[in-house]
Amino acid sequence: MGCWDLVAMVTDCTLPELPRPRVRAARLPGCPRVMDSPNSQPLNFPTTSRAHLRPLGVSIDDSLFTETKNTQKRKLSQKRKTLLGEAESTAHGNTAFQPPAYGCLITRPRKQRMPGKQNRSGSFSIGGHLSPWPRYISDQTILHNRKPCSDDYRKRAGSLQQPLGTTKPRYLEQLENYLRKELLLLDLSTDSAQELRLQPYREIFEFFIEDFKTYKPLLSSIKNAYEVMLAHQREKIRALEPLKAKLITVNENCNERILVMRAEERDEISMLKKEKMNLLKLIDKKNEEKISLQTEVTKLRKNLAEEYLHYLSERDARKILIADLNELRYQREDMSLAQSPGVWGEDPVKLTVALKMARQDLTRTQMELNTMKANFGDVVPRRDFEMQEKTLKELQEQLESLRDDYEEVRKEHEMLLQLHMSTLKERDQFYSELQEIQRTSTPRPDWSKCEDMVAGGRDRWHVLAEGKNSDQLVDVLLEEIGEGLLREKDFFPGLGYGESIPPFLRFDGIVENKKPTKKEVVKLLKDAWKERITEEQKEKFPDFFFSFLERHFGPGDAMAWAYTIFEYIKLFHTNEVMSQFYAVLMGKRKESVYIKQKQTIAQLLKEMTNVDSQNEGLLTMEQLSTVLKSTFPLKKDERIQELMEAGGWHPSSSNADLLDYRLLFMEDEEGQSVPFVQKLWEQYVVEKDEYLNELKQELGLELNEEVTLPKVREALMNIDPNLDKQTLNHYLRQAFQLPMTEMPEEDEEREEGIVTQLQTALEQLQMSDIRRMGPREQEPAS
Repeated sequence: MGCWDLVAMVTDCTLPELPRPRVRAARLPGCPRVMDSPNSQPLNFPTTSRAHLRPLGVSIDDSLFTETKNTQKRKLSQKRKTLLGEAESTAHGNTAFQPPAYGCLITRPRKQRMPGKQNRSGSFSIGGHLSPWPRYISDQTILHNRKPCSDDYRKRAGSLQQPLGTTKPRYLEQLENYLRKELLLLDLSTDSAQELRLQPYREIFEFFIEDFKTYKPLLSSIKNAYEVMLAHQREKIRALEPLKAKLITVNENCNERILVMRAEERDEISMLKKEKMNLLKLIDKKNEEKISLQTEVTKLRKNLAEEYLHYLSERDARKILIADLNELRYQREDMSLAQSPGVWGEDPVKLTVALKMARQDLTRTQMELNTMKANFGDVVPRRDFEMQEKTLKELQEQLESLRDDYEEVRKEHEMLLQLHMSTLKERDQFYSELQEIQRTSTPRPDWSKCEDMVAGGRDRWHVLAEGKNSDQLVDVLLEEIGEGLLREKDFFPGLGYGESIPPFLRFDGIVENKKPTKKEVVKLLKDAWKERITEEQKEKFPDFFFSFLERHFGPGDAMAWAYTIFEYIKLFHTNEVMSQFYAVLMGKRKESVYIKQKQTIAQLLKEMTNVDSQNEGLLTMEQLSTVLKSTFPLKKDERIQELMEAGGWHPSSSNADLLDYRLLFMEDEEGQSVPFVQKLWEQYVVEKDEYLNELKQELGLELNEEVTLPKVREALMNIDPNLDKQTLNHYLRQAFQLPMTEMPEEDEEREEGIVTQLQTALEQLQMSDIRRMGPREQEPAS
């Protein structure tokens, strides 16, 4: 095993085939000649141990390297013996060879070793000694201090090589024969053919290093440097292979997306082309209509001009005719007056003056008449005016009504558009979730396997799993496992005195686990709620909880019970009493939510008791529906139906069926309510979410935007007009976290300065007890 095999074993990678570097030896000017005499000592070159040659990211154990080196030497010795046997059977001729000129490397003849002896280095030999080539060369072949590339050097080298006529050394021939045999024996059809092909060359290089002791350190360093570099390159290739696979996958995905986009673009382009052709046809049609209309307009204008000239000539002729008629009439009147027998005694001068005055009056009257016609020609009678005014008023009222209807329809349209956009987003989100679920979905678990893992066996597991989905079953299973782990603990580690630690858990040290049962914890929490409701001087709920534990268990055990109860209520999410107490204790919900819910349940029970006149504990389904509608007048009929179904009503029931209403408010030993009370709580949570969503839509802001107190006040009054001032101020204090003393009055100037983020305001309202006080006013229908 060589160095490269060791590196491959450590790094778990394969070495690529790299070209073998050529090593040339040359003597620099002024350096002593190598092997000037048989007794000359080899030069001591500084070398670096193989153990210190490390590639980046590769570490080699020194002990493994030493063992590998010994194994390598044994293999090389065996292969030299094999070659030695072949050489002795074929070598019987000359052992002296004339070397070619190898640069400036200078050697001198050395004494020939005796046949049958082996050099002390254990190097490969022929007939017991190394081939003497190129030792027995003439002194004339010794090159003096010349530059290898100069003209003088070429001339001398040519003059020396011409008479020599030397053949290839036997040692070199044997190495080449060995190399050819090894290459022929290789199986080059595998993936690691290049590494197998590199192995014989490595072995030949090892033979060469072992036989040339003088250059062994330098050649070993060169070989180690190449091996380390090969290992480093192999690591880099191995690190890049996952990236290559990822690039191929990304390339395939991008190509698929490009093909899909190109197909969509082709369809869209074809549709646009068709639409373009239709529009071009429509434009041509419109242009033709325009040309025909222009021709008709020109013709009509020409006819109008002709008619206008005709009417002008007619008007002038009419005026002339009227003047002629008036003149004839005046002449006839003058003639009639002159011939009348009753006016013979009148004075002609007087009659002429009277006639002149009468004509002047006629002219003035005619002018006044023309003026009246000109001024009052378009005036209508008062009766018609009053009728038209009445009609106008009715039309204006209809117009206002239509405008209101239009505004309503526009608002509904905008709301529908927003709803449509949100529905599209939800559809895209659900589609993405569906794809993700289809991709990562796993088979449904077999929950029957949990029967033997739960305390109580199959019967208790059936009770726990009844009516629950997979998510709820996982919570139940986690609670059972967590309860077992809690019982195994004897102590809890204290959390310290940090500011983030709740006050009732601030302790440094070991706290005892009291190991109560689930029923004991529920009973203790109910007692705490009763004492909290009857408490007169209200203090913070965490401080009250710790004081309650000190009063019940004493100051010594209060901290241990605090840690024990905290771990229990944090674990049991499905238990109503524990989960609600934990939410109030950690500040995730106001305690008024729990108190108000209990008051609502008590009020409902009181109403049912009042209806039960016989005090038998029984109500008909019709009476139950009436009580629910009177107690919850704002609930929709669908939710009333849900409450009745949770109470035991089903479609086949009649209104006369009796129901024991007291059973609707029962609790088991662990504080779990019946489905009727659970449905009441679920509807309360849903109605609160709907109320807050209406508030957000009325504000029309994003969650990260800021909102002022007057804007929230206006939005609350719009969605819930029946809010009284006290309740409205309470909601605003909860949303903006204002003390009662700092709450400004309506229309004050400092209201505008009270600003908070919309998301923060909605979260604070979600924690509080808010509910609708009355129905939202419906806008008039169109």
